[in-house]
Amino acid sequence: MSESSSIARPYAQAVFELAKETGNFEHWSENLQNLSQIVSLPDMQALLSDPRVARDQVLNLVLKIGETQFDEKVQNLIRILSHYRRLLSVPQICELYESLRAQEQGIIEAELETAYEVDDDQLSQLIDAMQNKLGRKVRLTRKLNADLIGGVVIRAGDWVVDDSIRARLGKLSSSLGV
Repeated sequence: MSESSSIARPYAQAVFELAKETGNFEHWSENLQNLSQIVSLPDMQALLSDPRVARDQVLNLVLKIGETQFDEKVQNLIRILSHYRRLLSVPQICELYESLRAQEQGIIEAELETAYEVDDDQLSQLIDAMQNKLGRKVRLTRKLNADLIGGVVIRAGDWVVDDSIRARLGKLSSSLGV
């Protein structure tokens, strides 16, 4: 486990428990994503990384930027993260929270990597087949990669299907001893 995951995990777990208690998973997803975008800005990262900048200054800036979008509970989370100088961990907190949420809701995050765009009918068929295979709802993101030449690569957790032309050529090369 990486150090950043170790730091982020208790915060993600706490937010997840709060979201579960209130049944408002989407609210926390949106707010964590928005906060993640704010702390990922290059100028903000420089401020957060500079030990000469007072915590209160950073806290006030973040709260001012998000004043119209963050409710009191989110602002309290920001205060805690700021106090312990953990605002740089927000992207990892967000990622871990989404993983806990997906697990709770029986959703698996999957990635479809293709050389070309896939039409909606093909995508729908693929999602249905994956849901049947995995026994869970599938939330699919698409990624274009011209290096695949053709075919697809599907990743869902530990499950990977590489049916790309690139992989087939690699297997052919190996079997020919090239």
